[in-house]
Amino acid sequence: MTLDLSAFPADFSWGAATSAYQIEGAVDEDGRTPSIWDTFAATPGRVVAGETGAVAVDHYHRWSDDVDLMAGLGLGAYRFSVAWPRVQPDGVGLGNAAGIAFYDRLVDRLLEKGITPWATLYHWDLPEVLEQAGGWPSRTTAYAFADYAGIVAESLGDRVKHWITLNEPWCAAFLGYASGIHAPGRTEPAAAVAASHHLMLGHGLAVERLRATVPDAQVGVTVNLYPVVPIDDSGRHDDAVRRVDGLMNRWFLDPLLQGSYPQDVLADLAPVTDAAFILDEDLAAICQPLDFLGVNYYTRHVVGAGLWPGSSEVRFQLENGMPKTATGWDVDPDGLVEILAQVQRDYAPIPIYITENGAAFDDGTVVDGVVRDADRVDFLDRHLQAVATMRQRGLDVRGYFAWSLMDNYEWAEGYGKRFGIVHVDYDTQVRTPKDSARWYASVIRAHRDATMTG
Repeated sequence: MTLDLSAFPADFSWGAATSAYQIEGAVDEDGRTPSIWDTFAATPGRVVAGETGAVAVDHYHRWSDDVDLMAGLGLGAYRFSVAWPRVQPDGVGLGNAAGIAFYDRLVDRLLEKGITPWATLYHWDLPEVLEQAGGWPSRTTAYAFADYAGIVAESLGDRVKHWITLNEPWCAAFLGYASGIHAPGRTEPAAAVAASHHLMLGHGLAVERLRATVPDAQVGVTVNLYPVVPIDDSGRHDDAVRRVDGLMNRWFLDPLLQGSYPQDVLADLAPVTDAAFILDEDLAAICQPLDFLGVNYYTRHVVGAGLWPGSSEVRFQLENGMPKTATGWDVDPDGLVEILAQVQRDYAPIPIYITENGAAFDDGTVVDGVVRDADRVDFLDRHLQAVATMRQRGLDVRGYFAWSLMDNYEWAEGYGKRFGIVHVDYDTQVRTPKDSARWYASVIRAHRDATMTG
């Protein structure tokens, strides 16, 4: 199938995304203090091969060339995250001028090149000092986040008009505080639920600060969504589907978009927590009017009931007869259609941006200046077709950000999984656009040409 570019309006945003800890490096320069990821990565056994983001892809020093690279690909938008411990090293108090200056330079260069900056305030790099004070399970962290948001808005808001408060609060809360496979590496289910709530409270408080400081801002939040389907149609697995969809999707969408927590999920969580941390006024703060919803999509969940009758356990089926990425995730573009259709069905209309979509594949090496990654080209093509399908069904999808601009530090996987459309040689830091980058650039160029002449 050929991608139907007529499905995308002239003002559709074609972008790519990164995050601070995954690309910046320079973890102890210009006043930056450790984040929870610095601490986690330095802890033996936490990250594959003990790798850290101390250098990453050295974007902190190579930012200008990286922006030139984006411009060469024709990107119209770039989604980056601001490192909280770089901007506010103590987690409280005034901003750090040297750290803020980095983002000043980056934003100015993006604008010079005609690339719209999209700033994400939190992509998982909580200042370690705040974790030591309790982290996201503590209510005070939500208020600290609002103060930090105000500092960034005052510094960049005259030029940055597109803001994302949080990236994937599910991951920050449940991978960080329940399973412990992400920073800060805690395994405390009750704390994880409290963290999820305080992340969303922090989001709502940050929205208020952003709107007060940047009245013309476009403000949203990014959630990672998964369609959830049963192992079979016997009906025995329906409650497992409800439970997983509830905690993965509705636990965040309902308070953000409807101002209430799903009662069935609260009941599911009752054995873990009494949810006393949810105060009466919190939901009004969380449910701020949003200009858009950011959706990150990678794959779906296929789930079933526990093996024993009456068990409340849920099992995930990982082998579903589909091609897989290097991370073992099913390549499933139909799932993007299904989860966007679920949002369209269950919530009031809201503009949507696909703020992350991409895949790790075993790309191989650079040969004669070329990196062949046909699997990634196919992945991007098929997922953009899914976006086109939903636009044709009336969903207001306004932009797409490929994940990721460059190969980078892939959290607990270290440097072994490459998501980038641009190859990075980690020894030399040389960047080489892959075939997927050239393909994506051709799509952007063709769309621009068609809309200019049309």
